[in-house]
Amino acid sequence: MNDSVDLLVTYLRPQWRRVALLGALVFSGIALQLANPQVIRAFIDTALAHGSPTALTTAALAFFVIALAQRGVTLAADVLAEDVGWAATNALRADLTEHCLRLDMTFHKQHTPGELIERIDGDVSTLAGFFSQFSIRVLGNGLLVLGVLILLFREDARLGAGLALVAAATFAVLGLLQSRAVARWNASRQTRARLNGFLEEWISGAEDIRAIGAEPYVIRRLLRLMRDVLEAVRGAVVFGVAIHGLTDLVFAFGYVAGLALGVYLFQAGTITLGTTYLIIHYISLMAVPLQHIRREAEDFQQAAAGIQRVNELLQMRATIPEEREIGVRGHGDARPSERRLQPNRAAHAPAVEFCNVSFHYEGNGNVLHDVSFALPAGKVLGVLGRTGSGKTTLTRLLFRLYDPSEGRIGLNGRDLRDYPVPELRAQVGMVTQDVQLFRAAIRDNLTFFNPQIDDAQIERALKELRLWEWLQTLPDGLSTPLLAGGQGLSAGEAQLLAFTRVWLKEPGLVILDEASSRLDPATETLLERAVDRLFERRTGIVIAHHLRTVQRADDILILDEGRVAEYGPRTALAADPASRFYRLLQTGMEEVLA
Repeated sequence: MNDSVDLLVTYLRPQWRRVALLGALVFSGIALQLANPQVIRAFIDTALAHGSPTALTTAALAFFVIALAQRGVTLAADVLAEDVGWAATNALRADLTEHCLRLDMTFHKQHTPGELIERIDGDVSTLAGFFSQFSIRVLGNGLLVLGVLILLFREDARLGAGLALVAAATFAVLGLLQSRAVARWNASRQTRARLNGFLEEWISGAEDIRAIGAEPYVIRRLLRLMRDVLEAVRGAVVFGVAIHGLTDLVFAFGYVAGLALGVYLFQAGTITLGTTYLIIHYISLMAVPLQHIRREAEDFQQAAAGIQRVNELLQMRATIPEEREIGVRGHGDARPSERRLQPNRAAHAPAVEFCNVSFHYEGNGNVLHDVSFALPAGKVLGVLGRTGSGKTTLTRLLFRLYDPSEGRIGLNGRDLRDYPVPELRAQVGMVTQDVQLFRAAIRDNLTFFNPQIDDAQIERALKELRLWEWLQTLPDGLSTPLLAGGQGLSAGEAQLLAFTRVWLKEPGLVILDEASSRLDPATETLLERAVDRLFERRTGIVIAHHLRTVQRADDILILDEGRVAEYGPRTALAADPASRFYRLLQTGMEEVLA
């Protein structure tokens, strides 16, 4: 419950004025609901007493005005509640998304994108009513019940006491079954997350699935997951229906008892016909807030399950901490995403040093074993090795996607772990063979939607990289739209965009991870010119399968099963018949490293 209150306060505090207005509207509506039966009683009793037409007309007009005002207030409260709910849940979605992006690769290896989408959007969607209406409506309906009971006590203590027992019994049933219902809704959310994760993973691999004829296997897996979802949701819904039936049963007994007592008092001459109507109306009116409270309780059961899962996600911490931890924030707080990093214009080419570095992925043996080398500032290192030798892992460590299991990595003599992660990654740029492109214009794919980078900066970057002529061949230049995943561009064209991204970032250290391994000769020649410009006044690391790519390297590092097999100046190794690099030059690297 404390987690629910904390979340509620955190995301409603920035909207406190609108929340206060919402509360005023809700409570005004309650007062108007309680007032109108009094007007009707006065009308009935005045009519039976043959009162003046003026008094009857006044009562009728008062009833009309109060009813109209109550409807208007209710409509305004509903509209404002939706607005408050969406603002709060959107702020929470943004915080959860940012939090997930800041978690390290170990977390993302364990959770599929589809599962995270369900956590960030599906779970949060269940909280819209919780943020917008739960506390105010539960409090408001509670006050409405209290108001009805007070007015009934004023008419007859026995009537008030009887209906108070009904209300207490209803709340007792809701409280007794609440925790059990939350557990069932939590289980249903988890099964939905697994289903979404499965769908995302397999739909993204649709081409390979169709190519190998694996559709029957995928459908069988899907049916099993859908059965799990059905069973979990059915259990939660059945439990909710049981709560609904029990509370209806309790109130039905109270309703019958209240009506019977009202009729008895009227027949005994203790109360007037108008008061009899008032009692019956108030008994009916009390059913409405009790039903609303029950409905809010049912919604809260789902919301509580969502809150548990949201808090579980927010409590996850990266094994690679940043300069400051990202916790739950309100919508009014400044976000790092709003303080976008400018290109790192002051960056200098750093020296890179690996000292006895070993690394293993979680649950596996070492991928790197006691790796040591020193790359001077402004020099280029070519990294060679068979598939699985640890080349890409080496670059991931430099980017601090992971930390070494043992040893130390230095940048300009400073341990990478001493750098705040944003500061470190502002100094390092990386281009891989798989370029992530978004469904947006080329301009946005180059700037990552940063409006502070204008077209003039992009044009200068493309001209510096000698890629401006290539851009002119595109139908709409920088405004050319791309499909999701960059469909419509060749692998080479996607690489050209990646090189431009790195240039706009202006890092001091540039890493090329097999960036030209799948390109045609013409595009590779274009990229080679861009690489030459990119490495000017920068430190570079090149992981390659083609000898042309490492010919610009000053030093060569060859990895074999995660160990340094050879390291030294390229020219010296190329001239030494006993070196591995010499043999690669003689026999062709593609054959030796296959």
